[in-house]
Amino acid sequence: MPGPKSPVERRKETQPILTDVEQVEHNGHIVDRTIKTVKGGWRQDLSSIILLLVLYTLQGIPMGLSGSIPFLLVDKVSYSEQAVFSLVSTPFSLKLLWAPLVDSLYFPSFGRRKSWLVPAQLLCGGMMLLARSVMDEWTGEDGGVPYVKTLTAYFLALYFIMATQDIAVDGWALTMLSRENVGFASTCNTIGQTLGFFISQVGFLALYDPGVCNKYFRSEPSDVGIVTLSTFLQFWGAVFLATTIWLCLFKPEVENGVTDETLGLVDTYKQLYKCVQLPSVRSFSSVLLTCRIAFAVTDAATSLKLVEYGMPKEEIAMLSPILVALGMMIPVAVGRITAGSRPMTVFLWGYPLRIAVTLMYLVVLPLSRKVYMMPGGDSEEEEGDDTGGGDTAKFFGWLITAVVLHEVAMNCMFVSQMAFCSRVSDPVIGGTYMTLLNTIGNVGGRWPNSLSLYLLEKLTFSHCVTEVGDIVEAASCATDDGKQLCTGAEGSCVAWLDGYTVQAWGCSLIGLIWLGFFARRVQRMQDLPAQAWIVSTKSN
Repeated sequence: MPGPKSPVERRKETQPILTDVEQVEHNGHIVDRTIKTVKGGWRQDLSSIILLLVLYTLQGIPMGLSGSIPFLLVDKVSYSEQAVFSLVSTPFSLKLLWAPLVDSLYFPSFGRRKSWLVPAQLLCGGMMLLARSVMDEWTGEDGGVPYVKTLTAYFLALYFIMATQDIAVDGWALTMLSRENVGFASTCNTIGQTLGFFISQVGFLALYDPGVCNKYFRSEPSDVGIVTLSTFLQFWGAVFLATTIWLCLFKPEVENGVTDETLGLVDTYKQLYKCVQLPSVRSFSSVLLTCRIAFAVTDAATSLKLVEYGMPKEEIAMLSPILVALGMMIPVAVGRITAGSRPMTVFLWGYPLRIAVTLMYLVVLPLSRKVYMMPGGDSEEEEGDDTGGGDTAKFFGWLITAVVLHEVAMNCMFVSQMAFCSRVSDPVIGGTYMTLLNTIGNVGGRWPNSLSLYLLEKLTFSHCVTEVGDIVEAASCATDDGKQLCTGAEGSCVAWLDGYTVQAWGCSLIGLIWLGFFARRVQRMQDLPAQAWIVSTKSN
């Protein structure tokens, strides 16, 4: 039996076209930092693409379920307790701290990525199975008081495990896929996480709610939903275990005849520090940390404003199937472009579209006031009209258009960003490198949203209006005492200048300035040679 073909032999057989060539040899292996044209194209990696889709989907299950818990806690706990639970996603912002451990410590006989991936998924599946018998008690579904701190600790642990799984999967994708197809890792990430979130958030809440089940899925009504939290945990816990056992037994980690080389733990942390010092990484970081200022108020407050103006949460949830369908189709549609040599071009296509969507919501929100008969609308003029004096068709037309365009722009930007990260990451410290760039991107998305929510109320100016339309000057809506005085005068606080409107115009202006300043920088980053991104001593 002939032995496995060497990387050089494999390269001669496939006759790749090399651009920006950087080939170095270490330990008998050739490391390429080039895009290759390989016979068979993406089809040669089809099985690996399917596996990545499954792994990213599983990642989205516990993360999406954590988004369902706040809905189960509504009217049972205070907003401050809800804020405590919102901290469960923190590990994804901190995973850079232990990413070098995942990259450098492993069992060679078992596999560099599987050494972390398999235990993480087994632990997650086991925790889901163990919690199924107590979750109703923790959430207060049995009629008791919810255990918010216990829930927070439980989902914090799940997020930590999934953050570790994400490091391993991101790193494995760089070597599991051929260099020609490594850009498809971002497509798998987007589709898989979107599907996982949909199943465990929208899907779970729909099948959990008796009203939805009785209306759409049952011929005879019942007081309980089709799915309970315990049965959901039991099913997906079993799926986690079964998938992981198959992965452990039947999926080898060595791909394309090349062994995934590594550095030691201390060297990996050193390379992480050197990576941060690279001018290319610093330039890219400035892009990631500032690009989402333009969309901060749209991402952070639009859904909250729609609910505030009276739109039922169930109607907002009904938009989710559209979002999920787009979230799965768009990555496929742009996959061939983002898998090429200039993926960030798609990022720049989506940016102005997303600014336009921010301004579209300035039309949507006033219409929602009219449709749902909130103060400040025109409901008084047509009290007998069940549309609340607004044009319902016009509102939903604008809303669906804005939602669709937002989803298109957001997915174009996210997929292209992830594809670019996959393209420039050094495979020797792949998990750490990808985690660094993703963490910077996460921070760049979080701080504008948090700042936007903080400023939202401070930039909103209201006055007290009675039922007959008189303004109560003595009741200042800027303070809690003033709001109570307004309520005592049988009035309500109506915004004459909404903080959302102020921020939407301000953010859009900042976005146009950003685009003018950073667009050329983004294009120049794509033209940098591969050496500009490499820090590892084993590949440089």
